[in-house]
Amino acid sequence: MSGHKRVAVIVIIELFILLFGATMLRAQSKYTISGTVKQRSSGETLIGASVTVIEKPTVGVITNSYGFYSLSLPKGNYTLLVSYVGYKQELIPVELTSNVMIGVDLSDEVVLEEVVVSSKRNDENLTTATMGTEVLDIQTAAKIPVVFGEKDLVKTIQLLPGVKSSGEGSNGFSVRGGATDQNLILLDEAPVYNASHLLGIFSTFNSDAIKDATIIKGNSPAQFGGRLSSVLDVKMREGNNNKYRVSGGIGLISSRLTVEGPIQKEKSSFIISGRRTYADLFARLSSDFKDIQLYFYDLNAKGNLAINSKNKLYFSGYFGKDVLDVSNFLGSNWGNVTGTLRWNSILSSKLFSNTSFIYSDYDFNVSFKTEGSEVNYNSNIKDVNLKQDFSLYPNSRNTIQFGFNVIHHTITPTKAEGTDIVSDKKGRKALENAVYVSNSYEASDRVKLDYGLRFSFYSILGGDTYHVYQGNALTQSITLAEGGVGKTYYNWEPRLSMNYMLNSTASLKAGYARNTQNLHLMSNSTGGSPTDQWIGNSYNIKPEVADQVSLGISRNFKDNAYELNAETYYKTMRNQIDFRDGADINTVPDIESELLFGKGRAYGLEVLWKKKEGKLTGWIGYTLSKTERKIDGINNGRWYNAKQDRTHDVSVVAVYELSPQWTLSGTFIYTTGNAVTFPTGKYVLNDMVVYQYGNRNADRMPATHRLDLSVTYERPARRKYQSSWSFGLYNVYGRQNPYSISFEENKHNPQKIDAVQSSLFRWVPSVTYNFKF
Repeated sequence: MSGHKRVAVIVIIELFILLFGATMLRAQSKYTISGTVKQRSSGETLIGASVTVIEKPTVGVITNSYGFYSLSLPKGNYTLLVSYVGYKQELIPVELTSNVMIGVDLSDEVVLEEVVVSSKRNDENLTTATMGTEVLDIQTAAKIPVVFGEKDLVKTIQLLPGVKSSGEGSNGFSVRGGATDQNLILLDEAPVYNASHLLGIFSTFNSDAIKDATIIKGNSPAQFGGRLSSVLDVKMREGNNNKYRVSGGIGLISSRLTVEGPIQKEKSSFIISGRRTYADLFARLSSDFKDIQLYFYDLNAKGNLAINSKNKLYFSGYFGKDVLDVSNFLGSNWGNVTGTLRWNSILSSKLFSNTSFIYSDYDFNVSFKTEGSEVNYNSNIKDVNLKQDFSLYPNSRNTIQFGFNVIHHTITPTKAEGTDIVSDKKGRKALENAVYVSNSYEASDRVKLDYGLRFSFYSILGGDTYHVYQGNALTQSITLAEGGVGKTYYNWEPRLSMNYMLNSTASLKAGYARNTQNLHLMSNSTGGSPTDQWIGNSYNIKPEVADQVSLGISRNFKDNAYELNAETYYKTMRNQIDFRDGADINTVPDIESELLFGKGRAYGLEVLWKKKEGKLTGWIGYTLSKTERKIDGINNGRWYNAKQDRTHDVSVVAVYELSPQWTLSGTFIYTTGNAVTFPTGKYVLNDMVVYQYGNRNADRMPATHRLDLSVTYERPARRKYQSSWSFGLYNVYGRQNPYSISFEENKHNPQKIDAVQSSLFRWVPSVTYNFKF
C-alpha cells in the first residue's frame, strides 16, 4: 500500500474513533478473530455465512459481500460455529490470546454438487434489521418455469411481492410504485442500464455465471444510491480454484456453455460463461424469413488472483449484444459492456477494504435504408466509476461501513444522422459523487439498528448547450465550455431500520429511507424498449427525491420451516417527470421541452408466505398497492394513476421433489391490468382520423393470469458426468393475456371505434438438456 493511502486510512480510522469513542474503548481489552469463509469444493467465498460463538450464543456475525468476518472477544477459550444453508456446519476451537486469522472452508457434500446460493440463515428474516430485502436462491430459480425454458433471475424477482412485471413476457419491473428506471441494477458493482434481451423476453443475466442476487426494496443501506425504488445487486461466480469444470445447456432457441478452473490451485481461478440464441437460424429455413436476423449473445468472464493472505485482485466483465436486421431495410443493435477491477484488502483484523474501478457502456443503434437515403439513430450512456468501501468491526455489537463513490457520466441523447440529416447533438457530461457512513448496531438481545447517512452531489459538466424552458417556451440557453462546471445539486440521504424481537419466533420492524436519483429514463411505454433514452439532471430537470416509511412483522413456524413476512409502506416522491399531453417525443429537437414536473405517492401492503423445508417448497406472495402522480398540466392538476399502477398482484410458486431424480415445479400469477389512456372520441381533420383521449391513465388493460409448469429429470451421475432434462409449458391453459391494445375504425359502422387486443404468447413448450463434468 502506498504511503499516501496508508496515511488516508489512518486519518479515517481516527475520525471514527472520535465518533464511536465509547464503543472503541470497550474493545481495547479484547482480541479479534477474523478471516474468510469459502466453499471447500470450489474455493468460492460465501456471502452471509453465520459465525457464532458457542459459549456466547448472543455473539455472532455474518460474512460480508466478500466472505470476510471479524469478531472481538475477551481472552479465553472459545468454539466457533460456522454455518451456511445447504452446507455442513464446522466447529472450530480457538484459544484466544492475541489477534488471530482463521479461514474456514465449508463442505457442501451433504447436498448436490450444484451450489445452493442463499445468503440467509433460516431465521434471518427475524434477526436482521434490514427491510424489504430478498436474497434469491439460484438453484430454486433454475427450477421455476419461464418462457422458452431459459432460467431467469429477473423473472423470478417479478414473482416476489412489491415487484411488478412491466408486462407479459417482459423483463422490465417496477418496485413499490417506482418506474422501471428507478431500479439500480448492478452486476459486480457495475450499473446495467438495460437488463434485457430480445425486447425484454430474456434478461442479461446468465444464471450459470451468477453467484448471488439480492433485491432491496427502498430501504437500502447507505452504500447504495442513485435510484429511488430498489437495488438489484447481482454478483458473478469466481470460478472453481480446485479443478476444471465444464457445464452448459442446449435448448430449443438458445444454448449456453461455462468453463471454469484454477489459475493457481487453491489461490486463483477463472470462469467464462457464454450463451446465444439461434431462433433466427431456424426461421431462415423458411423462404418467408430468409432475410431476417434476430438473436442475442452475451459473455461473462471473471478471474481472481491472491497476492497474499491479505490482498486479492478480481477482474470481471460482461459483454452482451442484440441484433435485429430485416432485409437490409431495418437494422438495429444494442447492448451492454461492463468491467470491474476490484482489490480486496484486509488492512487489519478489524478493518476490511474494497477498492473498485468500474466501467459501464450501454449503446443503441438503429438504421433505416430506402432507395437513395439512409437514416441512423444512436444513443449512449457511458460511466467511469471509482468506488471505495471500508468495513470496520470495532466489537461484536457494531459493524461500521463507510466510503465514497465518484462516477463520470457521458450521456448521448438519441440523435439522428443520415443522407439529408446532420446532427449537432453532443454527449453531455456530468460528475456524480457520494460519501456515506452506516452502522449495524446490536443495541440488546432484542433490538438491532441499521442507521446511516449518504451525502450525494451531481454536477453538470461543460461541453454542450442547455436550454431552459418555462412551460414549453424557450426562455434561456446556457453554453458551458469544455472543462467547465455548471449547476450542482446536493442531497442528504438518511437511512434507518430497526428490528425488535418479540420472542424467538416473531419480530417487528420499522424503517425510513430517503433516496435521490440524478439519471432519468424517457420512455413512453410501460415495458420499456431499447429506444428509450437516458438523460441526466439539467437546468430544467432536478434530482428525483423519495421518502419511504415502512413497517413490518415477521413470524416463523415449526422451527423456521415456515415463514410469514408482511410489510406496509408509504412513499412520497418529488420532482417526478412525465410527458405533456400530445407530446412529440420522436422528432422534437430537445425532449426537455416536452416534459412536465410534479410529485408522486405510493403506498401498499406486501405479504409473503414461504415453506422452506420438505419435499414441497415455495411461496405465496400478495401485493395490494396504489401509485399516483400529480403534475400541473396533466389531468387538470389532479392526482392520476401512474402507468405502473396495479391494485392486486398474486404469485404462487411451488417446487415438489417427486424423487431424487424427478422435480415438478409450477407458478401461477394474477395481476390487475396496467393503467392506460383510451380514446373517448374521434374527428376527421384533412381526411385523417384524429382520436380524442380522456383523463391520463384513467382506464385499465384486462387482467393477466397464467399457469406455468415444468418437470426436471436428474440423470444418475456417471463418474464425473452429470446431466438433466427439463421440460416446460408456459401458459398451460392458453390464456390470451393482453400485450397491447390498438384502436381502429369499425369496418361496418364508421361512427364506432374497435379496441383490438394483441397477445404475445399463448402456449410455449420448452425442452432443455443440461450437463456438467
